[in-house]
Order: sequence, then C-alpha cells, then structure tokens
Amino acid sequence: MAYNFIECDRDQMYLLPVSMRDWLSGDHLAWFILDAVQEMDLAPYYRKYRVDGWGRAAYEPGMMVSRRNRGQTFILGVLITWDRTLAPRDR
Repeated sequence: MAYNFIECDRDQMYLLPVSMRDWLSGDHLAWFILDAVQEMDLAPYYRKYRVDGWGRAAYEPGMMVSRRNRGQTFILGVLITWDRTLAPRDR
C-alpha cells in the first residue's frame, strides 16, 4: 500500500540518545507498550488515511497509539503515587 506516513525508525542513529536500545533498559515500560501495540488491530486507524498516499504525510498510527498509551500510563502512575501520599496512614 502507498500510505503517506512520516517514518518511525526506532533503530535510527544520530539522535539524542543515539539509540533507544542504549538508553532504555530491556525491562523498561516503553518496550512493553511497543509490544502491546504491535499486537493490536490498528486497521480502523489505517482506514482513516488515503491509500494512494496523497496529502500531507502523517505519523504512523502505531507510533501515535504507543505515545498515547505511554502518556496514559504515566498519568495513571502519577495519580496512584499522589493518592498514596495523601491517604491516611495507620499508626
């Protein structure tokens, strides 16, 4: 198919950091999210884009879904931590 997406190359060199694999440990949450997104059916997202590749380039839907999921897990983690710090403590 000829989708017109901005490429997402996670092994691309010469970025800061040089490689995500050098920057993140093997058990980092980001790798879990990327694996989970690979298992998802993203066909509904792809249907929204023109197959002929015309129009402005968009970011690949898998990358956008993983970014959204990472943001949601970060916010959830902050809220859980915040709730634990405000919870009354038994003494």
